[in-house]
Amino acid sequence: MTPKYTASATVEIAREASKVTEFQGVERETSALDQEFYQTQYGLLRSRALAERVANQLGLVDDPTFFQRFKFHSEAPAFRLTNNRYTEGRGERQRFAGTILLKNLSVNPTRLSRLVDIAFTCPDPNLSVRVANAWAENFIQINLDRKIQATSYGRNLLQRQLAQQKERLDTSQRQLVAYASAQQIINLPAQGNGGTATVERSIVADDLATLNTVLGQATADRIQAEARYQQGGRGGASAEALRNAAINSLRQRRAELASDYQRLMVQFEPGYPAAQAIQSQITNLDQSIAREEGRVSGSVEAEYREAKQREEGLQARVDKLKADYLDTRRRSIQYNIYQQEVDTNRALYDGLLQRYKEIGVAGGVGVNNVSVVDPADVPQKPSSPNLLLNLAVAFLGGLVLGGVAAFALEQIDEAIADPAEIERRLGLPLLGSVPKVPDKVSPRDELLDRKSDLVDAYLAINTNLGFSTNHGVPRSLSITSTRPAEGKTTTAVSLATTIARSGKTVILIDGDMRSPSVHQLGGVGHDRGLSNFLAGDDAVDSLVFSIGDLDIDAMTAGPIPPNAAELLTGDRLGRLIARLLETYDHVVIDSPPVMGLADAPLIASQVEGVVYAVESHGIRSSLVRTALGRLTNANARIFGGVLTKFQASKSHYGYGYDYGYDYGKPRSAKR
Repeated sequence: MTPKYTASATVEIAREASKVTEFQGVERETSALDQEFYQTQYGLLRSRALAERVANQLGLVDDPTFFQRFKFHSEAPAFRLTNNRYTEGRGERQRFAGTILLKNLSVNPTRLSRLVDIAFTCPDPNLSVRVANAWAENFIQINLDRKIQATSYGRNLLQRQLAQQKERLDTSQRQLVAYASAQQIINLPAQGNGGTATVERSIVADDLATLNTVLGQATADRIQAEARYQQGGRGGASAEALRNAAINSLRQRRAELASDYQRLMVQFEPGYPAAQAIQSQITNLDQSIAREEGRVSGSVEAEYREAKQREEGLQARVDKLKADYLDTRRRSIQYNIYQQEVDTNRALYDGLLQRYKEIGVAGGVGVNNVSVVDPADVPQKPSSPNLLLNLAVAFLGGLVLGGVAAFALEQIDEAIADPAEIERRLGLPLLGSVPKVPDKVSPRDELLDRKSDLVDAYLAINTNLGFSTNHGVPRSLSITSTRPAEGKTTTAVSLATTIARSGKTVILIDGDMRSPSVHQLGGVGHDRGLSNFLAGDDAVDSLVFSIGDLDIDAMTAGPIPPNAAELLTGDRLGRLIARLLETYDHVVIDSPPVMGLADAPLIASQVEGVVYAVESHGIRSSLVRTALGRLTNANARIFGGVLTKFQASKSHYGYGYDYGYDYGKPRSAKR
């Protein structure tokens, strides 16, 4: 493997940029809980635009060495060299250069922090450093450009909106002035208006308010004057007279003279000259007081009448102003509508103008929320390959792949390999397993050798069959298999021979009328046999022959009928078995295979049960289960399965037949 070097630059990505001003840009501020912000930044770090920008800045697009370093080969015209230089297709090379950089770049955020490592790996350590640092710098620049571009776009948009709003404001103002001139509405601006809306008061309203105030004061003066007038008109001393200094002085002088007059009356008569002189003065003082009081009363009445006339004049003026004000109000309804439109347009214009100024200031500051913490350094040693790590990964990978392959092969292989699979895969009781007979040795020779492994195997099967019924070994049974050549005939002959050697009389019937083979054991033909009896020949003795060396009698299949299944559908087979059981202890039938034929289920329904032969490593378990299903549907009893042609060397477990008679001797010596 080519050594590769990794250079890493570390940058900090803050959620918010430093606030140099209080003004905000167009982009919204991200909150502290905005987790999408960092995922967006990581995506921008892996963007194709950033990769192509770095490739252009470092001059990698036009560098043939760069593409050769990464073993990039292309027959496109853009990669054809002329004098070791590219002459065309720069855009296509830029795209491929960006793709190469992205494939060798990794963005690794530091957990629970704002730090991000930008790592680049390539065979050239110097190029790794250049790319990592250029990537960080260009990311910062793109971030700034994107913010400035967004602010610039916002300013342009606001500028267009300002022009439109200014035009609307001017139009509404002209409309307002024209209507005020036509309706002769004169309004004065209100004092101290701090809001955005224009508040105005008409001259009529100001005059009405002023005159109404004056009228109120005149009414109060009139009421006061009327009270003084009414008080003086009831014959009593008015308050004005009581408060008049001249009248009070005259009254005091009169009181003094009256006192002197009373003292003289104590000693003299009213005709006394001195008393008469005092009385004359008193009379003169009373006349003076009366004149003064009359003058004061006339002044109060004049004031009352003047106040009343002034009040009435002001009331008439106020009433006229009220009528004028109401008329002005009626004519000001449309004026106010125009005024509100002017105020609304002015408020919108002022808001847009203020925002335009703020964006202009914020856009000119150029703050950034991304900064380089550690620039990349030239790596001193390769980051790959790591020999120990590669060896460990290869070793573990080999183990995993080997285990997966072994498991897959085990699942794919449906062949019955071990005796235990008879029960596990097929659900049959295991009667026994039979070893495979060597190629140069016939099964008959093995049966004749009482010490052979084949004889031992079938003795075990015969023993297990003895436990299948309450009367020992079944008196009638058939041996079948899924397909031909699975060892069912050998099993039938061997079981018949083994049972016969236990002192029982046994007859073997060749039930395979399509492919007969039992007649070969006795060296006879199959001109007469089972098919004859099924066809109506009741001479059973003429159909039986003896196999002396195996101690059994046999019945051939007879002539091959056109349709064997039709012969088996009647009751002739059951009658044959019943007659034979009168003479023999056991009847063993070599049945045809199950798949594709109806013979085996028909025979199985006439015997006590079936022994099922399964070839080791020779047939898929799914086919066997299908065949067993056919027998079950025919209400056949299956005693169990026999695994034939079993080879211990191919089994998964430690099965074998090496322990027995003459253990340790070569096979030739055992013979």
